[in-house]
Amino acid sequence: MHPNEQSSQFDLLKQRRFLPFFMTQFLGAFNDNLFKNALILLVTFHFAASVDIHLLVNISAGLFILPFFLFSATAGQLADKFDKALLMRHVKTAEIVIMLVGALGIYLQNVPLLLSVLFLMGTQSTFFGPAKYGILPQQLSEQELIGGNGLVETGTFLAILLGTLVGGVLIELGTWGQHVASACIVVVAVMGRWCSHYIPTVQAPDPTLRIRLNVATETARIVKFTMRNHTVFLSILGISWFWFYGSVFLTQFPSYTKLTLGGDGTVATLLLTFFSIGIGTGSLLCERLSGRHIEPGLVPLGAFGMTVFAVDLAFAHTSFTGTQLLNAQSFLASADNWRVLADLGLISLFSGFYIVPLYAIVQHRSEPRHRSRIIAGNNIINAAFMVAAALMSIVILKSGLTIPQLFLVVALMNAAVAVYIFIEVPEFVMRMIMWLLVHSIYRVERLDIHHIPLTGPALLVSNHVSFVDALIISAASPRPIRFVMDHRIFNLPILNFVFRTARAIPIAPARQDPATLKRAYDAIADALHNDELVCIFPEGEITSTGEINHFKKGVERIVRRTPVNVVPLALRGVWGTFFSRKGGRAMSGWPTRLWSKIAVACGTPLAPQAVSAPALQDIVTELRGHWR
Repeated sequence: MHPNEQSSQFDLLKQRRFLPFFMTQFLGAFNDNLFKNALILLVTFHFAASVDIHLLVNISAGLFILPFFLFSATAGQLADKFDKALLMRHVKTAEIVIMLVGALGIYLQNVPLLLSVLFLMGTQSTFFGPAKYGILPQQLSEQELIGGNGLVETGTFLAILLGTLVGGVLIELGTWGQHVASACIVVVAVMGRWCSHYIPTVQAPDPTLRIRLNVATETARIVKFTMRNHTVFLSILGISWFWFYGSVFLTQFPSYTKLTLGGDGTVATLLLTFFSIGIGTGSLLCERLSGRHIEPGLVPLGAFGMTVFAVDLAFAHTSFTGTQLLNAQSFLASADNWRVLADLGLISLFSGFYIVPLYAIVQHRSEPRHRSRIIAGNNIINAAFMVAAALMSIVILKSGLTIPQLFLVVALMNAAVAVYIFIEVPEFVMRMIMWLLVHSIYRVERLDIHHIPLTGPALLVSNHVSFVDALIISAASPRPIRFVMDHRIFNLPILNFVFRTARAIPIAPARQDPATLKRAYDAIADALHNDELVCIFPEGEITSTGEINHFKKGVERIVRRTPVNVVPLALRGVWGTFFSRKGGRAMSGWPTRLWSKIAVACGTPLAPQAVSAPALQDIVTELRGHWR
């Protein structure tokens, strides 16, 4: 078995190609939130009464987001032109200088200086982002990308939580705590720079790129870059919606805690803790649930949970009528409040299922020479969505709606956005159906799947055991596959939606429908010329005995017309399951083998000149072995 298929995502934390990068981004997120929360608390509770607190808080939020609009285009170009590891080191060096100024601002309690630092922090994050997400596909294999992104998202939200807590605790300690906070942000910045020194260098994707500094022109150009690949662009919109959705909840936690739940600051911290741990847990579970491959099917599942539990949260409270705010201990003593915590935990858990595959899709399917610019475009759109979230929240709350009603509105909007994205990219829904099928009826073991190429054309051939063989193979594959299947199976109710969405190719014997046969061979040739994967079942029919039937010569005709490598596959353990013909008709009666263990075994690719139907039949038979 390929080594990447055996290791856990946590093994990445032992490797230089990931650990220094992970620690660098973790410390950066921690430092950002330590400083931001310290600034908010200083402004709110410790500065002179003449300071307009609400104005300053809003200005602070705007100053941090503004650089994403101003500098993302330049940041994306730099990350595509230069070594991303080197670029991150320069950014972390700048962070030390910025935090030295920030420490001075805290010591002097100088508002203009602190606001300037906040703008510079936003600028630093703007330049760090495209390198951060762009370096992952260069350092990790496709099988590691989900796990790596899961760790990054977990680390980011835990860093947000810890930074917020530490900043709050230190500022509440008074002058001594403010001095400690000043020293802390500088020390953490130095630690981040030290970690970045050990990030391995990577090749610059486009070293000849000419940097253009016109902000408006380049921003428009980069946003157009993101729209070239429809699936990538819709994934970016999905990511931006996540930040819209998440920012509504995170921004409203303090007010929701006080006005709706009747809790104090410790309760607000408790809500943030549940939210952060939920996202971290969901992000880490993605690798296991996806079988260590990029699984778009988790995205609709995540969107469903984000909607359902946000709707429940809108009703999961009792009206606060007391005068004394509850602390965390008193809050937890009431069973009713556990529903609120459960909803928040499940919202964030499903958010992890939603966001990690989307980031992996953007990284994996973006053209490498433009990947960082596409991620920069993503950052621009993210920032626009977060600004829109703030404006929408202000309008809704000013109109007289309560915070729980705001949550309900966002939950319903989430359902609408999800439906739009899934209509535009039906692959997400199709993959979810496959994922649910494979994880409810089967337990699929993937054997040597790394033989399926991650890029370029290839013809896959497999034995044919059941009506859902195509779904099983698709769920095991790291890439979308175009299946050639009997036109009668293609037209089965319900499954026809899945097959059409997957752009399967219906085929019929020449004696039945020669026109359909010709169209099938033309479609296969076109797909292979377009660097797609095509899978055929050379037996031409589902086995009625469990044994592999005679392979027909169609596979040879395909390879003669379009010479590509042929990858043999064998389905193991599918015979005797609900969708096979063991005992007579398939899908008759009730399923008797639920959650059956099956396997998809992959053999070494054959060069086109070595392909023959009898040889392929022997190879597939050997791959299958005695486990039918």
